[in-house]
Amino acid sequence: MAGTSAARVAKGEDAGARLYHAIGVFLNEHRLSPEPCHYAFAFRVLSEPQGAVAQSVAAMTEGGIRLSARDIVALGGEIGAPSHNARVAADGLVAQTQMQVEGFTDMMRSIRAETQGFGRDLAASAEAIRNADSALGVTEVVRLTGAMLDRVRTAEERLEAATREATELRAKLEEARDNARRDPLTDLPNRRAFEEAFAAAVAAGKRLCIAVCDVDHFKRVNDRFGHAVGDRVLKAIAIALVEGCPGHLVARYGGEEFAVLFTDVEREAALTTLDAAREEVAAKRYRLRESDEPLGAVTFSAGLTAAQPGETLGTVFGRADALLYAAKDGGRNLLRTA
Repeated sequence: MAGTSAARVAKGEDAGARLYHAIGVFLNEHRLSPEPCHYAFAFRVLSEPQGAVAQSVAAMTEGGIRLSARDIVALGGEIGAPSHNARVAADGLVAQTQMQVEGFTDMMRSIRAETQGFGRDLAASAEAIRNADSALGVTEVVRLTGAMLDRVRTAEERLEAATREATELRAKLEEARDNARRDPLTDLPNRRAFEEAFAAAVAAGKRLCIAVCDVDHFKRVNDRFGHAVGDRVLKAIAIALVEGCPGHLVARYGGEEFAVLFTDVEREAALTTLDAAREEVAAKRYRLRESDEPLGAVTFSAGLTAAQPGETLGTVFGRADALLYAAKDGGRNLLRTA
């Protein structure tokens, strides 16, 4: 009996250990912090693999796409730490800015009040010099002037400290603004940054071409080698596109999809540049860092089109995306343009 109980305990411990390990892998793959709410969500997904939540997660993450905070909330979980921390940080910067503005306002009011008081006292002392004891009036003026100089020095020190704080806060705000427009995996500009860059270029009257690129058979890479290898593939493609399209904006638009904004070049020139980058990627042979096992060729397909005057980003991007699918249907590792 005791032996049977021990075996059951060991078996339970093995199952628990496997589930615990799987939860850790899940959290790592989706860049979720090890918080109780995330453990609970991962446990719900992994302990009921045929459940509705697990099936929804499988559909959302097909192709190597990580869960977003919005996805987790929609599936009944809580907002994860990365987005939560970002929001807390943004709220903190807003609070700091508000406090600094209020501090400057209070400081200016104080300096103004002290200046007005000094002016009144100085006028009274001048009147005393004219009407009564000039020696006493001069002494009072000297005293008032010394006190005011002390206040001025104190005010200058406060202003200097406030200016330093404002400079530091401006740098933090700029960093937060940049982070909101940057993809954390590849360090490329994200979709939001791409959309803003397109709008700015249109406003400046620049000639534009848009390319939409997609890694071929990316799901196979994730399924065979795991999401960590898939992430490294995305980083490699990102580097290849940036190096192959110098002077142009390369963004990670979502999942395994990248977008390139070519500025002030003809479509033919953009096509030549992007096709050279495609050939460079296709010529490389990747190996796994851990085992030196060959990963094989990694390729991408792309669609490229020129923006016409008055066209919106949605129209141009949609045309490029349709060309991308034509390249996929044509056999992949191709570039289509129109």
